[in-house]
Amino acid sequence: MDVEEAKRLAGIAACDHVSSGMRIGLGTGSTVHHTIVELARRQDEEGLEVVGVPTSEATAALARTLGIPLVDLDDVPSLDLVIDGADEFDPSFHLIKGGGAALLREKVVAQASRAMVVVADDRKQVDVLGAFPLPIEVTPFAAHTTVRAIAEVLGCEVRLREGSDGLVVTDNGNHIADAFTGPRITDPQESERSLLQLAGVVQVGLFVGMCDVVYLAGSNGVERLVNANGRMGN
Repeated sequence: MDVEEAKRLAGIAACDHVSSGMRIGLGTGSTVHHTIVELARRQDEEGLEVVGVPTSEATAALARTLGIPLVDLDDVPSLDLVIDGADEFDPSFHLIKGGGAALLREKVVAQASRAMVVVADDRKQVDVLGAFPLPIEVTPFAAHTTVRAIAEVLGCEVRLREGSDGLVVTDNGNHIADAFTGPRITDPQESERSLLQLAGVVQVGLFVGMCDVVYLAGSNGVERLVNANGRMGN
């Protein structure tokens, strides 16, 4: 099966966890795009009633275009579920996220959710995190100083992410530092803790102990992987 078609099917399959009345965190990325489109289809054709909390301005714009009602996270007590993508995940279902520069909002939404479903293609499944550069959201103030401090903590090259118009600016007005650790993040919880001690670090793209289920797209179709230690059982 074509990987893009499998990604579409994975994004749709994640919607099996959604039912009327739910408050849903809407993630960011190409695979989750298919999830949002499917939720809109079910809303229009099946009468599904949900409200969404977007993790980025891009996701908010897509949801509004498709007619999915949105609410502010502050206006609801919690979320039933968040469906999001990942840049990598390991055998313990720990994630690297932030390739789309939305990691702060993604983590806030994930922490407010009772469960997390990830949709990804099989290139994102790894034995050890870190082949994908670790995104870290940092303050614009003294950003280069913070980058040097991150490099000292992690022992690797760290670069501020650039786009076509200069340094990437997140929806929160911050920058993204990418840490080129290589596949050696064997203790993501400790790595996250060490980085968050740096004053200029806003948030780290390590999502530890949050993911419950992964819908994995590959050439053979869609595989459902369940975290045995997660909140959604088997």
